[in-house]
Order: sequence, then C-alpha cells, then structure tokens
Amino acid sequence: MSASLFRKLALKIPLATSLKTYRWDLFHSDVFAGIITAILLIPQGMAYALLAGLPVQVGIYTSLLPAIAYVLFGTSRVLSVGPVSIAAIMVASTLSSPEIMEYGTPIQNAMILALEGGLILCLMSLLNMGNLVHYISRPVLTGFTSGAAVIILISQIPHMIGLHVQPCNTIENCVTQIPTNINIHEMGLGLLAFSLLIIMGTPLSKLLTYFNLKKSLRTALTKSAPLLSVISGTLLVTLYSLQNTQGVDIVGFIPKGMPEVSFSFLEISTEHALVLLPSALFISLIAYVESVAIAKVMASARGEKISPNQELVALGTANLASSISGGMPVAGGFSRTMVNYSAGAQTQIAMLIAVTLIAVVLHSLTQTLEYIPTAALAAVIIVAVTPLVKLKSIFQIWHQDKADGFSQAITFIGVLVLGIEEGIMLGVVVTVFNYLKRAGKPHLAVVGRIKNTNHYRNINRHNVETWKHLLLIRIDENITFANINYIAEFIEKEQKNHDANTIVLIFSSVSYVDTTAVSTFKEMVAGLRLTGTIIHLSEVRGPVFDKLKKMDFFNDLLPGRVFFQTNEAVTNVTKTLD
Repeated sequence: MSASLFRKLALKIPLATSLKTYRWDLFHSDVFAGIITAILLIPQGMAYALLAGLPVQVGIYTSLLPAIAYVLFGTSRVLSVGPVSIAAIMVASTLSSPEIMEYGTPIQNAMILALEGGLILCLMSLLNMGNLVHYISRPVLTGFTSGAAVIILISQIPHMIGLHVQPCNTIENCVTQIPTNINIHEMGLGLLAFSLLIIMGTPLSKLLTYFNLKKSLRTALTKSAPLLSVISGTLLVTLYSLQNTQGVDIVGFIPKGMPEVSFSFLEISTEHALVLLPSALFISLIAYVESVAIAKVMASARGEKISPNQELVALGTANLASSISGGMPVAGGFSRTMVNYSAGAQTQIAMLIAVTLIAVVLHSLTQTLEYIPTAALAAVIIVAVTPLVKLKSIFQIWHQDKADGFSQAITFIGVLVLGIEEGIMLGVVVTVFNYLKRAGKPHLAVVGRIKNTNHYRNINRHNVETWKHLLLIRIDENITFANINYIAEFIEKEQKNHDANTIVLIFSSVSYVDTTAVSTFKEMVAGLRLTGTIIHLSEVRGPVFDKLKKMDFFNDLLPGRVFFQTNEAVTNVTKTLD
C-alpha cells in the first residue's frame, strides 16, 4: 500500500494506524483489559436496558456492533462505547411519553432513535460541526447529568428494595407513587448486591493497595464487583427457585445467539419518524458531548489527540450499527472507559476482545442469564450513577461565578421538575441569556499610565498617572449591536465626570465591530464634537481597522486620529493640551 493511500485510509479509519504500529508485546495488556471490560459490560448493559424500559438483551446487543463500529472509526484508543445511564434514562423518558406510545413497540422505537441519532451525527460531520461540543457549557452539562442521575436513583431504589413501581421521568412522578407489593426476598437480593458493590469498591481497593497488589490486579478485582453481585443473586434464585416460590422478579427469557441484522424496523410512517426526531436530536447531542469530553480526558492522560469531527463519524456509525442490530442509542461510558484504561488497554484491540467475549456469552450462557434478579441489576445502576450526582459542584460554581452557578442550578431543577429534555433546554436558554447579558455590559476601564513605564492600567486598581482634560478608556470586549449603547453611555458619562475635552479609546482587546456599532460610534463622535470633545483611537487591530475604513469612519473621526500605540497617543495629545 502506498504511503499516500495509507494516510488517506488512516484519516477515515484511525484503526489502520494502530494496526500498522501495533507491537505484539502490547497484546497481553489488551487481552487483560478486554476481559475486565467485558466483565463490567455484560451486567451494566443489561441494567441500562432495563432502565430504558427495554428487554435486557437489547443492552447486550448494544455492546456488540456499535463497539466494533467505534473501534473502526473512533480516534480514542480506550473509549468504550455502548449503553450508558444518561442515554438510557432519556430513552426511557421518550418511550414512556403518551404521544410516542401510540407508535410501534418500545424496541422498534429505540432502534429508530438510534438510527435517527446516527444520521444526525453523520450529517453534522459532513457539515464539519465537530466543535459543537464547545457550545454546551460545562455547568449546564453537569446540572443536567446530576438531575438525570437523581431521577435514575429515585426510580431504581424501589426496585432494589423490592417495591413495584411504575417508571418515572420527573421527581413528582417518582415520589407521588404509592409503592405496592413489597417483596422481602427481592429486597434481600438487592441489598446483597448493593453491599457487595460497595465493599468491593473503595474499601477493597484501599485494602489491596495496603498489601501492595499490582494496579492491574486491583482493577480486575474491584471492577468485577457488578458481575459478582449479579452471580450471587442468580445462584440464590436458581438454588431456591425464588422466582417460583417467592415471586422474585428475574430477567426472563433471553434469545440465544447473536442479534440479527435487520432493516424491518424501518417500515414506519413519516409521522412516526418525525415524532421521534426531536428526542433523537437531544439524545445524540448529549451522547456526543459526553463522549468527546471523556475521550479528551483519556487522550490528555495518554498524551494523544482526538478529532472532534471524526468522533461524529464514529459515534454516528456506532448508533447506525446499533439500530440495525436490535440496539438502543449509544455513547462513550465513563465508568467502562476508566475500567478499560485502568486495566491497561493500549489500543482498540482491547474492545474487540471484550466484544468477542460478550458474543461467546450470548452463544452459551443465555439460559443462566435468565435467572438474574432485577433487584441486583437495579443495585448495579444505583452504584454506577451515584457519582454523577454532583451537588457540591453547584455550590462551588455558584461561589466562583454566580451566572454559571445559576445556569447549573436551573438545569438541575428543570430536569427534576419538568423532565429530561425540558430541563436541558431550560439550561441552554438560561446560558444564552447570561451570555447576552454579559455581552451587553462588557468590561470598560478608565486607565492611566504607571509612572516611568509605557504600561496603562485601571485607575481603580493601580496608582497611575492621569492628565487633566484627557480621558483614556480601554474597551475589553468586541463591539456589537448588543453592547454599543452601553459603551456609548459609559464614554459620555465618564467624559462629564472627568471634564475631558480629549478621549483616547484603546481598542487592544477589540477584534470585531459590527455595522450597528460603527454607525452608533459615528453618531457619538459627532455629538461629542459639538461639545468640543475630540475622540482618538489607539491599538486598533487589522480586521477592525479594515471594517472602520470600509464604513468611512475615519473621515467622521476627524480631527481625531488613530495611533499605533497608546503611549504615542498620550504623547501627542498632551503636547496639544499644553
């Protein structure tokens, strides 16, 4: 293969680069990581399928072809793609809404959501929209995930302790339900699983660290907790036939073998597809933002880079693969990715090994999986999503920045009270409003010169030199229609306060002005000229200079001038004043 052809292939299929440079001494690390990741994937996948209101096999199917698709096209070497808690609760919210329940079956609707989400992500990649990740602020995302995690916890705790309740997607729906038919045996199985998950987490990790056990072995033992908790509950159900004698809820029938690739779910009406489209858009965007955030953290830790636009291709393809193989929407999972990384994964080969093991389980152990108690899976969900509730972060952000803290708190409350999609929409609207509010009142400073230097600083922060009748104002923001009136009012107010007949506007931080701003500036210059006040500019950047020149601003500025440096402006103006 020619070098140029390989480079083109590597851009489209990053796995090609990994295979070309693959060293066999890495293989044992990838095998170990693949085994540990598969151990976590199976119970987690089943649990997240139940959380989404789908049969457990859907979660397992979602861990196969989508993972292979991401391995082929993704730029992260350790990101584990499959069913995740946030996507699952969003799917559950969609599937339980009355307008959606009128169309198709839950499995069919989940597959359509994955298909539409995949197409949306692929279309975004064609439009080179990979940097969209930067347009959803971290406070909004944290508020959303915390709110969604609280909903998940409130909805799953009853299942873990043997209470039978209906699915819920707001805190009101969850807490107003009256639990019925408590099952003591289910409660025991759920609490047993929960206890094992807790004990085999931080306490076991600290104990193994005390005995200087290798990090890879510590990871293997602690991260096998979900599998061990599920196996313990399954053994008890099987030995004592608890599903028959005590009415314990179990997973039930799981089809044996690999999922069939099928397009039959596409036999739907246009109306059916359109009613699911808004939810598919939300799910795919959140999945992308979360996945890229995780991939970036991992890439930074490994000294690697990811391509946000290529990630759109990879996640889009993964969702398309999920749709045709009986799955649900997928994303990168933080816990699974950390397990993969901590277990020593070196390349994407680790995920291929994990997928192979899951396929083996589907072929040979489905009958055993049928006896897994749903209470144990609820415990797996609860332990997995609890770290996502970051109430402390809301108070920290509020202390650091009131506007960001408000956006985060509103998103969190919105998700709890209004629902998943409505909550994040509210958060985005509040963030945009805060941005416009900030943009409408930019930072402006009256400055003076630090003695014996050419440095100019805020007169309210530093001991600086000023001049009678000369006013220096630094504008620390781009100038647009949103803030020009505020800037003009500030200039006119300070001109009166300082009794200045000469003003120098410092444009060192201004990289853009729009036409409305230039027109308003012209009016302000003309108005101040009538009062005997002259305006000069300094440190005007090239793009801003070009815009002012095109709009013939400099003629209106006369007798004001444009100076290259602020110090040059001060020297010339003070001579004139003298």
